[in-house]
Amino acid sequence: MKARLYSKIPLAQTIVALCEAKGVFHIVISPGSRNAPLTIGFSEHPEMNCYSIVDERCAAFFALGIAQQIKKPVAVVCTSGSALLNYYPAISEAFYSDIPLVVLSADRPIERIDIGDGQTIRQKNVFENHILYSANLYSEVVAETKIEDIRVQQKQREAQKHNEREINLALNKSIEEKGPVHINVPFYEPLYDKLTSPTSIPKNIHVEYPLHHISDDLQSEMISAWNLAKRKMVLIGVNSPGMVHQKWIKDLAKDPSVLVVTETTSNLHHSSHINCIDQLITSLTEEEFKALQPDILLTFGGMIVSKRIKAFLRNYQPKSHWHIDSKKAYDTYFCLTEHIKLSPNEFFLEFLSKTELQKSNYKSFWISVRDQRRNRHKEYLDKILFTDLKVFETIFNKIPDSQMIQLGNSSTVRYAQLFSINSSFKVFCNRGTSGIDGSTSTAIGAAIASNTPTILITGDLSFFYDSNALWNDYIPSDFKIIVINNSGGGIFRILPGKEESSNFNTYFETTHCLTAQHLCKMFGFEYHVAHNQEEVIQGIQKMYENNNLPQLLEIFTPRKENDSTLIGYFKYFV
Repeated sequence: MKARLYSKIPLAQTIVALCEAKGVFHIVISPGSRNAPLTIGFSEHPEMNCYSIVDERCAAFFALGIAQQIKKPVAVVCTSGSALLNYYPAISEAFYSDIPLVVLSADRPIERIDIGDGQTIRQKNVFENHILYSANLYSEVVAETKIEDIRVQQKQREAQKHNEREINLALNKSIEEKGPVHINVPFYEPLYDKLTSPTSIPKNIHVEYPLHHISDDLQSEMISAWNLAKRKMVLIGVNSPGMVHQKWIKDLAKDPSVLVVTETTSNLHHSSHINCIDQLITSLTEEEFKALQPDILLTFGGMIVSKRIKAFLRNYQPKSHWHIDSKKAYDTYFCLTEHIKLSPNEFFLEFLSKTELQKSNYKSFWISVRDQRRNRHKEYLDKILFTDLKVFETIFNKIPDSQMIQLGNSSTVRYAQLFSINSSFKVFCNRGTSGIDGSTSTAIGAAIASNTPTILITGDLSFFYDSNALWNDYIPSDFKIIVINNSGGGIFRILPGKEESSNFNTYFETTHCLTAQHLCKMFGFEYHVAHNQEEVIQGIQKMYENNNLPQLLEIFTPRKENDSTLIGYFKYFV
């Protein structure tokens, strides 16, 4: 058995040892020199799962995808300088999506900053607006001979204690509060020296999870208000599959005064849910909006995709808005009255058993409207020509059961919102910041961490923007991508104020004639193409016939017809 090696630098040993102690076993490393002590320490550890991703932006989203699935911190390691800044998009996504990410950035010693030394920037607290904790460590001089000076020895001990404490605090914060932390690690040269046994055995400060509860008075007040209200809306945002017990969903469904509204990313299904929000509310009159206006709005989960539901609740505010989340509550609708710092399961366990069913036609009325909308939806889809909308219908009908679906942002996730998704699908999307920049990288990381067959559905701009995501050796052989190529940013064509002009085409829609075919050849994907409905069906079938090689289906849709078809869709409900 190969002997394990350690970096000679005690600080690198300390970081690796504390990551091990806290269960951080997935490490995404981007090649560099200054981070060599960390690379040596992690890659030589027999229990660490290390990945080499050259592009730091892709590396961070790749790590985010892993963390999204395992619900534990994943570390990213980079060299000094601008490499670190490429992590920022994924860090901001992790910050707003509550995904634990540990950023380990190598740095020059502090006296080398801003003196013209190569590959140096001001790395201290560089992510301060979107980070849970920034640990700025002291650098160490590793002498060839033992230092006899007592004062120097004391300073080294103090530096080690400071570093141990800061590393512990950062890692614990990421675990406790589920979000990104940054540990900046300055190293002196030499960087590549190794030892066969460690010289640092750091103290592990154990994680302490905060305990929250509802006061008896507040709970009593909320139960009384709930039992009196005849119109209660439960709106669920981004939610991982299986995170909320089905018992609570069934209990809520029994109450005729409770209307549960979900999104594609909610991953919760029941026959009484309003699961296509925009389908329901797009064509409502003022009188109907008032009838939908809830007395109590109860929310949980992450970000809401639908702009229409946000506009509705801001204009027709409930008397009370309660948000259930152990960490934070956004005042999205400008009427937040209570933030209950519990998980949904903890809250419902304490709350629902003490509530009473209220006689009301609130749910039954809106379920009947929903069913009418579903019939109109089917009528419209049956008669339209081949466009983006028709393509999404076909995709969701033809993808096999029990897939993990990673959705790209912008048009892709919004189209997905219009369909009743198969309840066996597990749906994810980077909705923290809603950027198009790392969808592919995230999907690949998620596919690696999950045992579920994974397909990414994405638009062309998002795919090409993140094409370096394919530049790694870890893509599962059964991983699949569908690229819907409408030759530009199709979402801009449906926005108000759009004018057909060269200025619009260049700077907003960004029209292009690119294809994924050559990228597939370069990165070892089997390529399929579709230009019509029949070819889409055939392409999906072919993709799922082969799990020995990653597959990509590129679907070309008519650029100028997509927006009119979608606009016509919403007019059809009037």
